Amino acid sequence: MPKTNEFPTIDTAATVNEILAQHPAAVSAFNTFGIDACCGGDASLAEAARRDGADLGALIAALDRIIDQPRPSR
Repeated sequence: MPKTNEFPTIDTAATVNEILAQHPAAVSAFNTFGIDACCGGDASLAEAARRDGADLGALIAALDRIIDQPRPSR
């Protein structure tokens, strides 16, 4: 059964770099939403979304879907 959250699992105050360090697969969502994860990675998620013109709610939903995916075992 899919997980539904009333609250985002991603802290919008976390920086793009922090999110990528914890969840490397998030790069796909950042690319999809046009978030600069290279030179602009020190911005908070909320700041980066505003700066790059991304819908914060949709970005959080995409990141939540990525985070909810099981990680491959080694």
